[in-house]
Amino acid sequence: MKIHIKNGRLIDPKHQIDANLDIFIAAGKVASIGQAPANFVANQVIDATGLIVCPGLVDVSARLREPGNEYKATLESEMRAAVAGGITSLACPPDTDPVLDEPGLVEMLKHRAKQLHLSNVYPLGALTRQLAGQQLTEMSELTEAGCVGFAQADKAIIDTQVLWRAMQYAATFGFTVWLRPEEPYLAKNGIAHDGEVSARLGLKGIPVAAETLALGTMLHIARETGAKLHLCRLSTAEGVTMIREAKQRGQNISADVSANHLHLTEHDIGFFDSNCHLKPPLRSQRDRDALRQGLADGTIDTVCSDHTPVDDDAKLMPFGETEPGATGLELLLSLTLKWASEQHVPLTQALARVTQAPASILGVDAGHLGLDARADLCIFDPEHYWKVEPQALFSQGKNSPFNGLELAGKVRYTLVNGHIVHEA
Repeated sequence: MKIHIKNGRLIDPKHQIDANLDIFIAAGKVASIGQAPANFVANQVIDATGLIVCPGLVDVSARLREPGNEYKATLESEMRAAVAGGITSLACPPDTDPVLDEPGLVEMLKHRAKQLHLSNVYPLGALTRQLAGQQLTEMSELTEAGCVGFAQADKAIIDTQVLWRAMQYAATFGFTVWLRPEEPYLAKNGIAHDGEVSARLGLKGIPVAAETLALGTMLHIARETGAKLHLCRLSTAEGVTMIREAKQRGQNISADVSANHLHLTEHDIGFFDSNCHLKPPLRSQRDRDALRQGLADGTIDTVCSDHTPVDDDAKLMPFGETEPGATGLELLLSLTLKWASEQHVPLTQALARVTQAPASILGVDAGHLGLDARADLCIFDPEHYWKVEPQALFSQGKNSPFNGLELAGKVRYTLVNGHIVHEA
């Protein structure tokens, strides 16, 4: 299949390209940029006039709900949602049922995903067996099966000796440890930010210290062991400051923030809007502003969807009893563009946060359009506004805090391995 994409504004942050250039695709790879290769005859021509042509987006956290939670979503529904959002590569956490702590489970997931011919799926293996925080998994075997890193999802490792051994082992073999900083006892039974809103609504709060105490422990152990550490879903201003200082010391760390936390605060809970029940909780405006600035200045490396589809029944209960999480795959691009516009961040830099940077964190060859690179592309209209509505989402999970909001950035085409997998 040979495809000629013409008249578009080509943006490739990794190769510092931002120009009106045609791109030519053959045999699933980028054959040429600018001028057509010799004897190139396109099977299909895409006119991208007025559109942005960029590398396919890379998402470092998307729960696909398989295996084990198919009643919430299926692999097919969520991967269709991914390509509808321009996402061509994604990492999934290990908190499936059963947990991704055995090579056979990882191989099965990758095989199922590959058969769908949609986004490329990169599983994160469990750092400890059953995510119980006690016994380390066979990380080398899980890596051979296809894992790109090791995580605990939302489960904390309480025993710091286990965490120390895990980071020592990971450092020995060059594996990346992915952890969400939250001190489990301070966060126990908490469902909202410990502030004025939780007090007014009578919701048990999770203090900022729950993040910073855990973050301090993780940074210290990573520094002592030499482990490569990725911090997941920062939510506090103090956390951003700690990451910034650690990077200034030269520590080998990276961090992400969810798109939800770039735009929402504790006040968006309003009168118990269960779509705003998230992990970590939505925090104060000061925290949100620090997260936005941290992403702009590079302290935070990437923004993710933190896609967590939840069935309708689990969101219809009283706020404190609802299941946390929000759908996000189809909103990642638009919410990133909204952040960039409001923070006056150049488009190239904004797209780097969802292409080049997350690909580097995952250690995969994605998020760029170099010659002979895999032809994973997103073509979108930055001026087209679309309304977030449950019936408009491909995801089986319709739970979004942004329902009813109009957002700029409509994906027109998504290509994976040189094939058009989504067209709108």
